[in-house]
Amino acid sequence: MKILVTGAKGFIGKNLIAELKNRKYTDIYEFDKDTKSVLLDEYCKEVDFVFHLAGVNRPKEQSEFMESNYGLTSDLVSTLKKHNNNCSVMLSSSLQAELDNPYGESKKAGEDLLFEYGIETGAKILIYRFPNVFGKWGRPNYNSAVATFCHNIAHDLPIQVNDPSVVMNLVYIDDVVSELINGLEGHENRDNLFCRVPIVHTILLGEIADLIYSFKKCRDDKSVPNMSDAFTKKLYSTYLSYLPENQFSYDLKMNVDDRGSLTEFIRTPDRGQVSVNISKPGITKGNHWHHSKNEKFLVVSGKGVIRFRKIDSDEILEYFVSGDKMEVVDIPTGYTHNIENLGKTDMVTIMWANEAFDPEKPDTYFLEV
Repeated sequence: MKILVTGAKGFIGKNLIAELKNRKYTDIYEFDKDTKSVLLDEYCKEVDFVFHLAGVNRPKEQSEFMESNYGLTSDLVSTLKKHNNNCSVMLSSSLQAELDNPYGESKKAGEDLLFEYGIETGAKILIYRFPNVFGKWGRPNYNSAVATFCHNIAHDLPIQVNDPSVVMNLVYIDDVVSELINGLEGHENRDNLFCRVPIVHTILLGEIADLIYSFKKCRDDKSVPNMSDAFTKKLYSTYLSYLPENQFSYDLKMNVDDRGSLTEFIRTPDRGQVSVNISKPGITKGNHWHHSKNEKFLVVSGKGVIRFRKIDSDEILEYFVSGDKMEVVDIPTGYTHNIENLGKTDMVTIMWANEAFDPEKPDTYFLEV
């Protein structure tokens, strides 16, 4: 199948083309403002499907709304007619097509033109009136407030929230792309004349800003956002895509002594804490037990032994562990336990605890195994 994408270098276009290639669509014609106009004629001879994403929403002059949003649609329709190509055409429109403003009027004019073209030729027309779209590769100060907020907060720049109570309806770029490919493959979600992205997130503008600020703070408190919330998960992925390229990494505090080190990696209020423990050769760590706190140990490098003893018993249990075999060992409550490095190199253990360490309530009691 031969596919034409107008606005190929734009926010939606870049994401769509990347996923089309992932799905092994190889005959993709990319048309953008820098493409020679003569190529539109060549492409329209052969294409089987058109994703018409080109347009402007922040021009220098208001007249550019109609010239770009309606004008290119008119050129596209005329060229398809010239070649008697009745292929399916998808149009990226906006909810503002319902409003009385220059941008909305230009989008509505493009919609009407395509509907007329579909009636005249029998071509299948798919028109999406998108709300705010957010995700990676959006241009700050152009595509959306989310793009601007993510970029500015990630770069330690101020943001402006005029009215935090404004209700935002947003769709995520991956959901948009999935729906567009549904349309390509004949499975679009449709409400009467218009198609739609099934998943729309409704949230206050102030809440969006607060969430993004909390993402930035995650590095300091070693937390992770609530990934069970679909919008938070998508917004966090978006935020990370705006990090400065020299700030992808961040340091952790290593608590070092002559036995090795213990470094806290992640802590959450509801999923516990993850730490990295390094033990020097011959070193034994632990010799304590817990009432309610429980842990999982995973040795990823080196070799050692984890010993257990029920606190009211003399019987010692041993589990020999090694980075050569990925084996998780649960640390039950009521058992004193330790871990000894039996090798000649450092032993590295990933440790998960069901709760973040609280020095006021450590639930940790010394007792030799």
